[in-house]
Amino acid sequence: MRGGLPDRYLTAEDLVTMFSLPSVETVYQRRRERIGPAGFRVGRCLRFNPAAVQAWEAERTARDDAA
Repeated sequence: MRGGLPDRYLTAEDLVTMFSLPSVETVYQRRRERIGPAGFRVGRCLRFNPAAVQAWEAERTARDDAA
């Protein structure tokens, strides 16, 4: 683990757990709207780079703290 995140690519289910989202569909919807962390497809599966998720979270936190 690095920075509290696993050393593997994250799934949509992982993001639901990490951010207490209501469902996997929320992850897909936010990705379509380009307001969530960047993800990529491996076949039919959606995956997220842990470093990208961590950077997205840090950016959101900094933005919220500045507001």
